[in-house]
Amino acid sequence: MTQASQWLEEEQFETPASHDSKRLSFLKFLVRYPIFLLAFGPPIFRSFETNAGMDTSQAHFDLWNVIQVVLLFAVALRAILRLGFEESIRIPKQIRSILRLSLYLGLLFLISVVYSPGRAVSAEFSVLNFLTLICVVEFVVDCYRSSPDWLQCLYHLRLISFLLYLLVVLIVPFRPDLVLAVIPGAGIRLLGNMVAPVTVICPVMAIISAYSFLYRLESRVRSVFFFLVGMAGSILTQMRGMEIALMLCLAILGVAWAKRSRRSAQLFMAGLLGSILLFSGIAGVIGVERIWNTFNRGQNASGIASASGRTEMWKFAFRYCLTHPQGMGYIAGFRSLFTDSFNPVLGAGVKRLGTTHNAFIDILADAGWLALAIYVIIMFKTFALGWRFAKKRATERLAALSESGHAVRCGLLLFLFCMLDGMENSAFCVPLQSYYNYQNIIMAILLGACGTMIAASRSPQARLVE
Repeated sequence: MTQASQWLEEEQFETPASHDSKRLSFLKFLVRYPIFLLAFGPPIFRSFETNAGMDTSQAHFDLWNVIQVVLLFAVALRAILRLGFEESIRIPKQIRSILRLSLYLGLLFLISVVYSPGRAVSAEFSVLNFLTLICVVEFVVDCYRSSPDWLQCLYHLRLISFLLYLLVVLIVPFRPDLVLAVIPGAGIRLLGNMVAPVTVICPVMAIISAYSFLYRLESRVRSVFFFLVGMAGSILTQMRGMEIALMLCLAILGVAWAKRSRRSAQLFMAGLLGSILLFSGIAGVIGVERIWNTFNRGQNASGIASASGRTEMWKFAFRYCLTHPQGMGYIAGFRSLFTDSFNPVLGAGVKRLGTTHNAFIDILADAGWLALAIYVIIMFKTFALGWRFAKKRATERLAALSESGHAVRCGLLLFLFCMLDGMENSAFCVPLQSYYNYQNIIMAILLGACGTMIAASRSPQARLVE
């Protein structure tokens, strides 16, 4: 590389150290990027029993619903005003196509209001879906114009997750019914319920911390602390689907890190071998059968094969949509048409459960086959875009200097977790749910970081690096 190109890089792109002077305090960061406020939920101090016997396919509201909606409206209103005062809105075409598809999907949800058995509920959630999309668009536009400190975005998302988990733990001694669930045959689970979903906040903490530890992005002590908290919380939920999704993401992270150098590969293989030996020792002492029963919460073969009764709900949705390709109506349709006559292992009617427990099948039930196809394409295109820039070599040095490369790779792992966990949890596609907000924030980080890398790849400095 010539002296001129080195000089240009130093002039145009900041080093990681120079980002420290730009980092905002936690409160200032939330004011600057209020989309992260949606990660708080906010917490709802209401137990599941409050909805017992209530037909959630029909309109109803209480104080907590009002607080949720007001927060989303406030963040979305700010986004609308900022977009309205923009002289020009620039979004790379690769990202623009994903956002356009999200708009089309929202329009299908809105059209489903016509045939929904709960039109008020479907219309309300359609509006909330559009408001969330506006927040994502504004964040992506803002990042493309002025790149944020991407590591700070990841760390503040982790900090919000930690604060929510701390709230869940503090509530346990006083109101365990708000955060604990007693499942027959599975014991007590720390789920967080409507206060904060432990099944997403803890895996997010674990993945971000593991990535930061391996790539030495912060203090090792801090990374280990948050990782252990995240892993401990994830185990306490006793949710198999989430545990499998988390382990797969951590395994992918480990393999990717091991490919960096021979020393990394040796450390990874040593750790893998040690884990195998440790597990073998535990299995020898406790017994394989006991471990298997613990992992499956004591379920029999039929319970495991039916995914705790979920396959019955999936069959119902498929059969209905074969004769009604337009679906049942956004959110309200499945809640109304799949009646309380079915009582799965989860021990409740679907009007209390509310969903099919699969994000993809829930989209199918909401607005039919076309909506499912669009949703799958959105997920695929978002992942493919992230994968492209996670592997991109031409702008590798520029991405490292701007830290957007780390945001893309870590964001890709978080997004993959949401997709995998969505195989058994449809809350990722239900507005106002914390799962839904987390997935949209992660998607916004991934798209925003990719936009930063696209801008960097088009600069003269990127061509010099090539």
